[in-house]
Amino acid sequence: MMATTASSLQIATMKPCISLSRRAVAACPAMLPSNSKGASWSKLSSACQISSSVQLFGRSFTSTPSKFDKAVTKAMAEAGETKPVPGLPIDLKGKRAFIAGVADDNGYGWAIAKSLAAAGAEILVGTWVPALNIFESSLRRGKFDESRVLPDGSLMEITKIYPLDAVFDNMEDVPEDIKTNKRYAGSSNWTVQEVAESVKKDFGSIDILVHSLANGPEVTKPLLETSRKGYLAALSASSYSYISLLKHFIPIINPGGSSLSLTYIASEKIIPGYGGGMSSAKAALESDTRVLAFEAGRKHRVRVNTISAGPLRSRAAKAIGFIDMMIDYSSANAPLQKELSADEVGNVAAFLASPLASAITGSVIYVDNGLHAMGVGVDSPIFKDLDIPKDQH
Repeated sequence: MMATTASSLQIATMKPCISLSRRAVAACPAMLPSNSKGASWSKLSSACQISSSVQLFGRSFTSTPSKFDKAVTKAMAEAGETKPVPGLPIDLKGKRAFIAGVADDNGYGWAIAKSLAAAGAEILVGTWVPALNIFESSLRRGKFDESRVLPDGSLMEITKIYPLDAVFDNMEDVPEDIKTNKRYAGSSNWTVQEVAESVKKDFGSIDILVHSLANGPEVTKPLLETSRKGYLAALSASSYSYISLLKHFIPIINPGGSSLSLTYIASEKIIPGYGGGMSSAKAALESDTRVLAFEAGRKHRVRVNTISAGPLRSRAAKAIGFIDMMIDYSSANAPLQKELSADEVGNVAAFLASPLASAITGSVIYVDNGLHAMGVGVDSPIFKDLDIPKDQH
């Protein structure tokens, strides 16, 4: 139900940890991953003057000694000056984000945390209680260090990890079999209300709240075969949990703050196989986003939006059983014929959380290569005689 983080960072379960010292800023492009994520991260790195400057001076050093001296002198002079960053950088320095639903490094929650960190935000995460030990152990052992690398070459740091089960508002809601479950042993203060209180005690306030969790115990069942219990469980974990999070966190979200969730196109279009009430839960989430945007905006000056993300090969998505098919379908039929990167969703989340999106609220933002705009599947044999354009790059 969550995503991941990094490992050589020090994790505290009861109090904030001392964050790792950042690497030297002179990180060359070769230090960044050479996969598809690189292109997406390079866009964020434009907001970091140091990264682009390093690339420029790397070329200057091949010149003559005199040019080398001038380049170094110019670099030192510019380093001492306070200049505004050109363009419209996403700057979240001094902001604090709480991301609910991070338990590994290949989901959207992790990608959002990483993009927010790249923009300068301090990161707090909430991890599903049964996954907490594995997540923290993986971080300590460095299993996710490669995934932690930011555009400037430093590693994403997580200030604190909180155990969280967003299905329960307070301990009065927790049934006895959960309280005595060995997977919850050793953890405390993990209901939504308790986590919000803990964050307030530890940090006072936050600026960004992210809901990146969902669960449908009967997701593989057609709607007609879904039980009442399974249907309500899907809505509880996947949509009401967002209302609960915002309800309990909004008193500590600073005015001008931002709240985000993740939805899916099944909320408005038929996606066979996405059952168990999950399509209904996503529809409820989007409807709630609009109402919450009004209430949170009027009462607290907090913006509320949701990102409708395309299919991703995350561990959670694999539980549905046909994620590879959906990715292939998207690549064949979307206006942009490429596989969606989690970083692309993370970057949009960073934008929505930033002052650049200060007038955007109550919106569903599609990050799916444009698949939501299609009315038909153009890979159908019916269209075989049509001259349908294809990606030439």
